[in-house]
Amino acid sequence: MTAPALELRGLSKKFPIRVGGRLLPRYAEHVAVDGVSLVVPTNRIVGLVGESGSGKTTTGLMAMRLIEPTSGQILIDGKDISRLGHAELKPFRRQMQVVFQDSYSALDPMMTLAQIVAEPLHIHGLMTARAQTEAALGWLERVGLDRSYGQRYPHELSGGQRQRVAIARALILRPSVLVADEPTSALDVSVKAQIINLLQDLQEEMGLSILFISHDLSVVRSLTDTVVVMHRGRVVEQAPTEAIFLESRHPYTRSLLDAIPVLHPRDRRRRTFQSAETIATGIPRLSARDLAAPAMPSATPQLVTVTPDHRVEAIVTA
Repeated sequence: MTAPALELRGLSKKFPIRVGGRLLPRYAEHVAVDGVSLVVPTNRIVGLVGESGSGKTTTGLMAMRLIEPTSGQILIDGKDISRLGHAELKPFRRQMQVVFQDSYSALDPMMTLAQIVAEPLHIHGLMTARAQTEAALGWLERVGLDRSYGQRYPHELSGGQRQRVAIARALILRPSVLVADEPTSALDVSVKAQIINLLQDLQEEMGLSILFISHDLSVVRSLTDTVVVMHRGRVVEQAPTEAIFLESRHPYTRSLLDAIPVLHPRDRRRRTFQSAETIATGIPRLSARDLAAPAMPSATPQLVTVTPDHRVEAIVTA
């Protein structure tokens, strides 16, 4: 059985926060991510959604080892990279790359676009300098920019063009895993559609496995195969994309769906603005006998399997 391109097992992150005064400071722990497990299969796109502060970006950065997890495992092609040192981790860096939300701050303003795109090749000692430049110009073409853009600087580009450069830089190493963290949130509708189409084309061409982080469910529906929903640092539902949109089980997922803007008045849902308390009281209660996989009855919500490919946070009764 082929191992998934990316797998997270029980990933958690706690940050210390200062709660005391200046003379006698005290610290408490803020749990940003709490036991997240998810799988990104080979050649598939998994959407990770949730509101701001839900922990989805922290999860994505931990998957890339850009933030160190407090606990849990990160597996790339079945190999645990959670505790590897810098030297041991470097070969895996070629396999996993990231595209950030803010393309302007992600690109060095003092470097030309050719230098920016070629930089990963230089870091990993691949190719001669001339071949690196030629490869970078080729990738600018692949993402829809003319080779002449190689001599330009980031401030000369539009937001959509900068995001194309960021994608080219991420993919020039031909990674197997790409984490795309809100790559279209700062773009207008037409440019957003262009970037989504570009990602789809490159994913199909290269067989990429993508963890696509977003709060825009309309984009997620058009792009992803599976959706994982996070709320307050936990996974509360995960299922194939159409099942999330047509058969969602968790109240938080339904509140996210209700917030999707629609064009025609007859298609509008009744908006539900739910507090955290309302969501907590609306968590499904399921009998252990009705689940697709065994689960122990508990008064504490747990992620259970309701169909072979649909999991939801629920309170399990006997």
